[in-house]
Amino acid sequence: MNKEIIAEIANKNYQEITENIQSFLVKQLQAASSEGLIFGLSGGIDSAVVAYLCQREMKSKVTALIMPDTKISPKSETEDALKMIDKLGIDYKLIDISLIVNEYSKYLEPNEKAKGNLRARIRANLLYYYANSKNYLVVGTSDKSEYLLGYFTKFGDGSADIQPIISLYKLQVRKLAEFLRVPDSIIAKKSGPHLLKDHFAEDEIGVKYEEIDPILYCLIDKKLTIQETSTKTEIPIQTVEKIHSLYKISEHKRITAPKPT
Repeated sequence: MNKEIIAEIANKNYQEITENIQSFLVKQLQAASSEGLIFGLSGGIDSAVVAYLCQREMKSKVTALIMPDTKISPKSETEDALKMIDKLGIDYKLIDISLIVNEYSKYLEPNEKAKGNLRARIRANLLYYYANSKNYLVVGTSDKSEYLLGYFTKFGDGSADIQPIISLYKLQVRKLAEFLRVPDSIIAKKSGPHLLKDHFAEDEIGVKYEEIDPILYCLIDKKLTIQETSTKTEIPIQTVEKIHSLYKISEHKRITAPKPT
């Protein structure tokens, strides 16, 4: 592993990044004539960073929805989300989506993967319901790593009106979290959407973010070839090919629906 690449990704001016994002949030609210911001708070690092950024700029105009499916969501995640709410002092709603999932399941063929994505889409429905009722903007919590890999549910956790951290790789989100003084326990925990039981990102992808981010950075930002990326990062070419494949096959998630010309 070439540690210089990781340093190149992670060593940024996080004061400036924070100020830029906060300015972005204000401008987007004004442009849309919206009354505030709403987002899903899971207890993970991405939504925690979004919570801290929103709270810094407009505490009284922020609502977080905590939406566990108590049949599969770790209790500790909900507890961490509630601790953040208490610390930040923002408005929130706690909604157990298990009853909604169960109601859907009565009419659907069994499929655990599809049910996992259904959970993400139910959460998006709830966010937009409250956004609609309060004239709020839905704030996305996807980072650049997950966005480029397509590691999100289309029309689920990928649904948002604005995406304040989507230009930041996971390694950068961690550094920003440190700057914002997000609790170390949140920063250190394994990332995971928890759409299924014991559902963690790096386990499902099969590659750690310390490799994912340098690969994507070289392929996308530096526009290197697969071979050049493998050489530059000192990561086996098979791993680079895997990440490149995930990027290519998920392209449909990053564009509007295709239409005939």
